[in-house]
Amino acid sequence: MNGGAVGGLLGCWMTSGQFKSLPQIIMELAPNQQQRLYADVSAILGNQKWTYFAQLMALVMGNATLKQQVTAALLSFISKELQAEVHYVN
Repeated sequence: MNGGAVGGLLGCWMTSGQFKSLPQIIMELAPNQQQRLYADVSAILGNQKWTYFAQLMALVMGNATLKQQVTAALLSFISKELQAEVHYVN
């Protein structure tokens, strides 16, 4: 998943004050945290059919409800699991 998947959510300020982009944060998660995030997002996607990443991106970005739900899941995970503050960057 990358920043585009959440429609402009480009980064988070970690509690240490260091800026990290959302993709960087996801890549640095422990495997068990990545699995929990994957499960959260998969539950939102349900039985949506996609075979490659670009297709998934188009599916999420083209559906306002899915986009909002995926964004909410990411925000919730980042704030609850990592105790990080999220900032939107234009």
